[in-house]
Amino acid sequence: MKELIRVLIADDMEAHRRRLERIISGCPDMELVASAKSGYEAVLYAAMHQPDIILMDIEMEDAYAGIHAAKQIYEKLPHIRIIVITVHNDDNIIFAAFQSGIKDYILKSAPADEIADAIRQAHGDQSPIRPIIAQKIRDEFVRVKRNEASLLYIIRIISELTPSELQVLKLLCKNKSRREIAAERSVEPETVKKQISSILKKFDMPSTADVVGAVNELRIFEVLKKL
Repeated sequence: MKELIRVLIADDMEAHRRRLERIISGCPDMELVASAKSGYEAVLYAAMHQPDIILMDIEMEDAYAGIHAAKQIYEKLPHIRIIVITVHNDDNIIFAAFQSGIKDYILKSAPADEIADAIRQAHGDQSPIRPIIAQKIRDEFVRVKRNEASLLYIIRIISELTPSELQVLKLLCKNKSRREIAAERSVEPETVKKQISSILKKFDMPSTADVVGAVNELRIFEVLKKL
């Protein structure tokens, strides 16, 4: 007789646990070994019951409880496969979950057969990259590449600034006004105005807000400090 897939549920919401329990009980190839109500219990029950699969909620006793629990479980029990099952569709949470080592990520609103198939696929080490996750990964690659290109472009422009213009730019990025910059640098406001005009021309941007936004978004001066 084929061994059953042993499943542990970790979710602090009773209604969600009950639904998952019903899904598992309706699958003849699965058995429920325990239901945890927190990340702490998930780690404890994983060690006690050694399940094949854990269906792990993310937000339990705190916002990232499931992710923290997954990391602890993988440190001690790397053979257990964890599927995050959550209401969250946030990019940062999804990437944090996958960084913890999870096998799959599925929304709680998914149909019962999709959740059951996810368990079987994870057990067979064949979990797919779901369309919603694939799109987020593609978007992230595009964002990273765009930022890399922007970073190189802005660093090149900064390298063309005079020392005085560079100092003015640093002060602009600290939200200093023209008058404050003039006082700090002991120069006339008209001098600062000309330097800012030169900065805008080199960046080919219409306003100081655009330049400051681009530089601060990419944390240019933080990057340059590390070079």
